[in-house]
Amino acid sequence: MTDRHHLLVHGRTFAAVGDRGDISGYRGGSAPDGMFVRDARHLSRWQLTVDGAVPETLTPVADGDTARCVLVPRGGRDEPPAYTLFREQAVGDSSFVESLRVTSNRPVPTTVHLAVTADADFTDQFELRSDHRTYTKAGAVRSRHTLTHGVEFAYRRGEWCSVTTVTAEPRPDAVEETGTGARRLSWTLDLEPHGTAEAFPEGWPELAAACTRGLADLAALQVPATGPDGEELRVPAAGAPWFLTLLGRDALLTSLFALPYRPRPAAATLAALAATQATGTGPDGIAQPGKIVHEVRHGELAHFGQVPYGRYYGSVDATPLFLVLLGAYTEHTGDTGPARRLEPHARAAVTWMLDHGGLTSRGYLVYRADQGGLANQNWKDSPGAICSADGTRPHGPVTAAGAQGYAYDALRRTAGLARTVWQDTTYAHLLEQTAGDLRERFQRDFWMPERSFPALALDGRGTRVDALASDAGHLLWSGLLDKEYGELVGRRLLEADFFSGWGVRTLAAGQPAYHPLSYHRGSVWPHDNALIALGLARYGLHDEARAIARGLVDAAGATGHRLPEVLAGYGRDTHPEPVPYPYACVRESRSASAPLALLTAVGVV
Repeated sequence: MTDRHHLLVHGRTFAAVGDRGDISGYRGGSAPDGMFVRDARHLSRWQLTVDGAVPETLTPVADGDTARCVLVPRGGRDEPPAYTLFREQAVGDSSFVESLRVTSNRPVPTTVHLAVTADADFTDQFELRSDHRTYTKAGAVRSRHTLTHGVEFAYRRGEWCSVTTVTAEPRPDAVEETGTGARRLSWTLDLEPHGTAEAFPEGWPELAAACTRGLADLAALQVPATGPDGEELRVPAAGAPWFLTLLGRDALLTSLFALPYRPRPAAATLAALAATQATGTGPDGIAQPGKIVHEVRHGELAHFGQVPYGRYYGSVDATPLFLVLLGAYTEHTGDTGPARRLEPHARAAVTWMLDHGGLTSRGYLVYRADQGGLANQNWKDSPGAICSADGTRPHGPVTAAGAQGYAYDALRRTAGLARTVWQDTTYAHLLEQTAGDLRERFQRDFWMPERSFPALALDGRGTRVDALASDAGHLLWSGLLDKEYGELVGRRLLEADFFSGWGVRTLAAGQPAYHPLSYHRGSVWPHDNALIALGLARYGLHDEARAIARGLVDAAGATGHRLPEVLAGYGRDTHPEPVPYPYACVRESRSASAPLALLTAVGVV
């Protein structure tokens, strides 16, 4: 290896690149070659070719915080280079960012073929030291998945999991196999006479910054809890200053968003919620066997029963989300321990959905207003949040659309656990049949053909509550809608009355019920949008998912890369800076983890 190493360092992340900015995966020598995060090599190969050949170095990388070099295609004295390449690289927290500018030196149009060959071997630094040691890695599995804007490399050995996502703007024209495990991202650039084009194989630095800020906030929002056997845990609190405590729905969604990158909060949240799961019916009727807690409080008023939130069970969706997280955790980590340990709790949660929740008797999960607590018991839990387009509130028991999606996903994931972990195929078949019936029933009862959109809810008489609301995006996340309906909903959510430029509004503008400063009737919630982005990606609407991600990342950039709990619904076209919601939590766990969900969404096949 003739190139010198140039070291780029930021916190726990560093990259060693050669004179041309390449990473070759070299294993010998006095310095490691590659891009490393927390001792693991997340890029073992990063090599640029132009028109199928390695370019020559005109100006090599110099030492500094940013690696810059100038390259040209190979040629001779009698054949001046047709174009010049300007390469710039830097590292951030868990990110490696490159920008590449190509300038034509010809007076006629020119076509340039660029390619970057990338690989991630996830080698530990100890393996790269020249100490002649070898390490066995029984059961280790590497995988590679092509994405719409790049490629994802993954490595798993038991509970140890590492992922490297390579994305690019513009998206590559092709992502090709090389026969070595590496992937080649390629572009064809058409240059005008003396024109310039740019490509950015990168980790989207603004999104990376939002993820870094979010992870720091999540670390600060951990609160103590207790597991089923009295073990001490740390779980995500809902938010500061008003909700620095365990809220079931919030902790579950936060853990789901963080799961691909930080699985530990999921395991702790599942254990803490299993420990607080209701085992009997409370005097107020809100607590019922198998139900997952909504909120836990420890203050004087809660202690003396003057507010109902000591252990409050007023949530229709925490119970299915508990099952969703248990299934997702098992699938992602391969760790079946929690699923085995919490099998009785999971079965009790399913029984609650079927019996007290209403799936068997009413066909859906249903809630009734709690006079001493919450009128609405889905995620939009403020008074009046569930309404018709004209603002009219429904009468009687409420069947909220989003909760049905969670129930569908919960049934399917729990069926998977029953089949693969609990070895109970009869139970698995029952849950799968129940899920299929729910999907068919929902599309019949909720779909509004005149609007090509699902209703927000059904009232006590089964009448559709016809507000156009963001909850429809949650149905994409859970997979409840068929492909045709899902694509219609996904594209509709990006139209101007829904999409403010910063995110999707909770209620589409133009309806009488809409208000840009209402908590749930026109505001923009980052966690709501994160679920929508994941759902869009699930239905193959990747451009739409990326548009939401860009809006939220831009909003975060205006506030030090931190996403607030909620934003006002004012449009970006008339308000070039995001307008804050006046009573939002300063730090909120779902919003802190939302950038991680966006990172997943823009990288989903």
